[in-house]
Amino acid sequence: MKPPRVISIIMGGGRGTRLHPLTKDRCKPAVPLAGKYRLVDIPISNCLHSGYNQIFLLTQFNTASLHKHIQAAYKFDSFDNGFVDILSAEQTVANEQWYQGTADAVRQNLQHFHGGDNDLFLILSGDQLYRMDFKELVQQHLDTKADVTVAAKAMPRSEVHGLGVMRVADDLTVSQFVEKPKDPKIVDSLIIGEKVRQRMVRSVPGTQYCLASMGIYVFTGKVLKEALETSAVDFGKEIIPSLLGKKRLCSFVFDDYWEDIGTVGAFFEANLQITDPHPPFNFNDHERPIYTHSRYLPPSRVDGCTVNRSIISDGSVLEGARLDHCVIGVRSMVGAGSTLQDVVVMGADYFETEDDRKRDRDRKIPSVGIGRNCDLRKTIIDKNARIGDDVKLSPEGKPDQWEQGDVYVRDGVLVVTKNGIVPSRTKI
Repeated sequence: MKPPRVISIIMGGGRGTRLHPLTKDRCKPAVPLAGKYRLVDIPISNCLHSGYNQIFLLTQFNTASLHKHIQAAYKFDSFDNGFVDILSAEQTVANEQWYQGTADAVRQNLQHFHGGDNDLFLILSGDQLYRMDFKELVQQHLDTKADVTVAAKAMPRSEVHGLGVMRVADDLTVSQFVEKPKDPKIVDSLIIGEKVRQRMVRSVPGTQYCLASMGIYVFTGKVLKEALETSAVDFGKEIIPSLLGKKRLCSFVFDDYWEDIGTVGAFFEANLQITDPHPPFNFNDHERPIYTHSRYLPPSRVDGCTVNRSIISDGSVLEGARLDHCVIGVRSMVGAGSTLQDVVVMGADYFETEDDRKRDRDRKIPSVGIGRNCDLRKTIIDKNARIGDDVKLSPEGKPDQWEQGDVYVRDGVLVVTKNGIVPSRTKI
């Protein structure tokens, strides 16, 4: 039999409030990652390595930089049926509302997918860091004759209170779905059995685990359309629980690295982990590279610097700086005498010319990059930010949600916003 068509849908339409201020001027999928990538490159690369090249990206807020990135990065052969299409929320005669949730976003775009009842819809999140062969997920969906398959990660019992947790039988069928369980007795009832645990090679002996939804689903086309005929607006909170007992729901146990980087703190830690000798997520996998757009940048120039456990992306210029546990993005400029410890620098979208720098001096603002004799600790410097000379930045002593101008503190991390300006001799 001819295999079913797989239509991949990446959800990127939320406001990204947990990632604010990184989402102040861009949508979640467009947030820079690991020096040279964007968050959206992760699910797209997973789709392409799985052989699924018909990809729709659903967005709603601040989409300009995402459009630019997708157009530059993903160009398919004219003899291929592959594409990455962005579907932004739009007003129509039939519907004038913005997306109300993940399920509503899919509902509003069903006519654009041209999917049949026997086609499969692979629904993905746009803010997670992981590698998954979706062919295995789809094959299990077919083998088990499931109507819906929910990808799940085994999490220690003590960490599931903020997640959607499933009760799963030995044959992987889902009999219960509880969103953010708080009652200890309910959590106890969701602990996985021995046969399901045997599918895990990364479990710690003596630790009890529950299966938490990853927000990754495979729907049979007919079932998806029927489910969206309701007024439900969210997959995890409404659609999945409503199908229990009515459709065949199965769980796909994913036993590898997965990180939801939807918060500033999680984003910061995930970036810095890339500098580890054996990072939990390896961007150096030559068989399954993470794709992004080619910038054709020159090699970085490092002069008189001390660099420890750091990554420096293309096109950067560092002079006489000290770096410890840092991720330096493309086209980053770091001045002499500056010290950066536990810092993520997203870099810049352009190189400044001498004329640009002269205009900067005339306007009495710093040039793009980090100036001389700065001391930055536990900080994220967003794209095109301007940090003057003799600046000291650290979140130490500042409460969460603290703000001052273009500087924010979130999850114990100090953030300078995209295009933000921090004048010389600022001490925070």
